[in-house]
Amino acid sequence: MIQEYSDMVVADNTGARRARCFRILGQNKRYGHIGDMLRVSIKEAQPGGLVKKG
Repeated sequence: MIQEYSDMVVADNTGARRARCFRILGQNKRYGHIGDMLRVSIKEAQPGGLVKKG
C-alpha cells in the first residue's frame, strides 16, 4: 500500500533510483496498490540516466 509522500525504490531502466509519491491518480484515492498510476518526484537518479532529479 502506497500513501502520499511515501518514499520508494524505483525498479525500471530510466535511471531513477528513489522517488516520492505526491499524488495517487484515480477516484480521489487515499492509498495506491499494484497497478495504480502515481505521480512522483525523483529524489535520486543515476548520472547519464533518462530522467533527472526534481
